[in-house]
Amino acid sequence: MTRSAQLYLVLISVAALSMIAMLRSGNELKPLANSPSRPIASMQRAHSQVSGSSSFLGAAKDTLYQNGNSPLSRLFLQLLLIIAAACAAGALFKHIGQPAVVGEMVAGILLGPSLFGLLAPQAFGFVFPPASLEPLRLFSQIGVCLFMFAVGMELDISQLKRRVQTAIVVSHSSIVIPYVLGVALALFLYRSLAQPGASFVAFALFMGISMSITAFPVLVRILKDRGIFKTPLGSTATACAAVDDVTAWTILAFVVAIARSTSVGGATFTFALVISFVFLMLLLIKPALPQWLGRPALERPEPDNITLAIVVGLVMAAAFTTELIGIHALFGAFLAGTIMPVICGFREKLIVRLENISSVLLLPVFFAFTGLRTQVGLLSTPGDWLVCLLIIAVATVGKLGGTAIAARITGLDIRSSLQLGALMNTRGLMELIALNIGYDLGILSQQIFTMLVIMAIVTTVMTGPLVTLFAHRESRLISPDGKRAMPWAG
Repeated sequence: MTRSAQLYLVLISVAALSMIAMLRSGNELKPLANSPSRPIASMQRAHSQVSGSSSFLGAAKDTLYQNGNSPLSRLFLQLLLIIAAACAAGALFKHIGQPAVVGEMVAGILLGPSLFGLLAPQAFGFVFPPASLEPLRLFSQIGVCLFMFAVGMELDISQLKRRVQTAIVVSHSSIVIPYVLGVALALFLYRSLAQPGASFVAFALFMGISMSITAFPVLVRILKDRGIFKTPLGSTATACAAVDDVTAWTILAFVVAIARSTSVGGATFTFALVISFVFLMLLLIKPALPQWLGRPALERPEPDNITLAIVVGLVMAAAFTTELIGIHALFGAFLAGTIMPVICGFREKLIVRLENISSVLLLPVFFAFTGLRTQVGLLSTPGDWLVCLLIIAVATVGKLGGTAIAARITGLDIRSSLQLGALMNTRGLMELIALNIGYDLGILSQQIFTMLVIMAIVTTVMTGPLVTLFAHRESRLISPDGKRAMPWAG
């Protein structure tokens, strides 16, 4: 045996014998009666519970149950279940021709009390106890902020410049018409479906915004999946959705400011702070940001850690500022995305780095948290479902019809106008974000929240089939000789 091996054995033996001697000696010591510490007390209780078990299996069961009840274990269990359900539902919906995000939205609802809590209430109570929902809420808010940051980076201003007239007319018509219809609908729903204590003004404004939103990221993905992103229809839809996105979220920011303010003076002060912050971001930080980051950092194939730290720090600072102002953190994240440099494809590099973790982990958590708030069982009467169908009909007629009419007036043919209306009618994740804001502010009751979530999913699911239907309708309007069979077809 070598000298090194001998020294190693001697060292291990001495250490082991010393540990045994100290443990046996210390086992005779007793703690002071007047100063028990909490960790020791909890360990003693756990030890007594385990040692008091009648069998080895009982002791193992008690140990596993205690470990599974820890906040960290439960959080990991929740994340594992959420990611698995989101991946499975996303793959299924993508297989049937729907965007994967729709399946993830549905998975979030299925994990809530609408299905999981209904079929297995005990398991649901163990996985999602009320005390564990706050970490999920914080995770979901971080995910939404990163998502809105990516949405801001995806806005292509050059698309707006090329189609500015059509984009502004169509997008604003697609906001104003459904917004008016939503406020009118609030006249009939306020007494029975508003959150107790919510003012009619706040409820009506949120009903209007819920009818008006278009999911810009989902729309872009639908266009790419169908291979029409670079077509005139796809370019027009992208430009209109971008203007709609900016306008709708600006309106929502002011609605939130009004809802949170207790006086006209408070709302005016909030508006002034918002405008000042927007000017600061667009006129000062945006021009200086490329210089702050440096040309080498912008030209790298992948952003380095220092560049990512600066970018993420800017996003967090902007989100904190808008939350401090009194609108919402996601508005700051969205604005931070719009000021990112476009040179050297820097935005695309950031989207690849940040969107993966957001789409795989954080956004499914947001869908699950939304699903925990959605209780389809609250729609227990035929009257409730009639109201839900009415909301879907008003949202579709206002958004699709308003877009199609405005597009036809600006010179698009009927087929393209109807397809554009169908595309603008998709609401998806953006709608869920707005609805959660209204719920958190105490404006939307859980029943109307559930109805509006169903509306968001239905209008998103119908987008693809409607685009296909209107495309086929155009082919039926063409006679065999190649001439249009009906003069009003455009």
